[in-house]
Amino acid sequence: MKLARTRSTAAATAVLAVLALATACNRESTGSAASAASGGGKPAIGIDLPRSDSDFWNSYAQYIDKDIKSDGIKALPLSNSQNDVTKLVANVQVFQNTGAKAVVMAPQDTGAVASTLETLASKKIPVVSVDTRPDKGDVYMVVRADNRAYGTQACEFLGKQLGGKGKVAEFQGALDSINGRDRSEAFAACMKEKFPNIKVYELPTDWKGDVASAKLQSLLAQAPDLGGIYMQAGGVFLQPTLSLLEQKGLLKPAGQKGHISIISNDGIPQEFDAIRKGQIDATVSQPADLYAKYALFYAEAAAEGKTFKPGKTDHGSTIIQLPNGLEDQLPAPLVTKDNVDDKTLWGNNVG
Repeated sequence: MKLARTRSTAAATAVLAVLALATACNRESTGSAASAASGGGKPAIGIDLPRSDSDFWNSYAQYIDKDIKSDGIKALPLSNSQNDVTKLVANVQVFQNTGAKAVVMAPQDTGAVASTLETLASKKIPVVSVDTRPDKGDVYMVVRADNRAYGTQACEFLGKQLGGKGKVAEFQGALDSINGRDRSEAFAACMKEKFPNIKVYELPTDWKGDVASAKLQSLLAQAPDLGGIYMQAGGVFLQPTLSLLEQKGLLKPAGQKGHISIISNDGIPQEFDAIRKGQIDATVSQPADLYAKYALFYAEAAAEGKTFKPGKTDHGSTIIQLPNGLEDQLPAPLVTKDNVDDKTLWGNNVG
């Protein structure tokens, strides 16, 4: 299946050229990437890491590094855009200038990346987007889990934990991100339909742990009987939340009176430890290992001109058609005390 290509504007190209001057400080020339880039006749792949202030994304970076080595990927020196679309644009310009035949990125602002995708399409450089689905612009493949299912799972879990009544805080991710929107919209729809007697306090956070902690502190002053918390990203919210609850004497283990039921998203080892200790109750395991594996797989396939169709895959997922490309929706299991020690979960194997 051939994905449609669009033309970039002269203005977008000019912006890219200017911003490329700032890219040196955003690049991570790892040994694995440097050695891979020099070997074999494989196509060169440009890989931008989205941020380094999240345990989840740091785990993803470890898997990227591991898979570059084990699979002999010809990777250009890795870059890290640090949750800044300006840096992402500059980093992508460097990939273009250094011969990338495909680019892997995880744009955190899924609206602002459209012009960058247009530029890459005009250069016939396919893009694999990890975890986030760009709002506009051609993508060869989005490697992602079903984020609406995250919100629904969190709603159903908390609804049952609270017996259908009480108060719940929701740490919403950035609402300019498709992930933040999907999780928030699905959580709200499920609560409205299935648990109308639960009051939900929506707390926008822009994926920032300090913002979530500050808003939770204010909320506890007006709702001291808070019964549950949905954290849309354990990688940034877990530690600030646990620290605040402990400081206020509210970090009581599961099963004890006064315990605040908490469900998270990510599946990092720290969440698993918190589940074992009874500090939180559950998390949805985003497959950081599979994100890395299939991002690189599709990037090489794209560079080699291979095509895919919607439907079931041979790795337990489903490819769906998007208006601007395809998306491989990887499985993301719910983790509780009953399966937290499962060795097939990536959070029990990373590090």
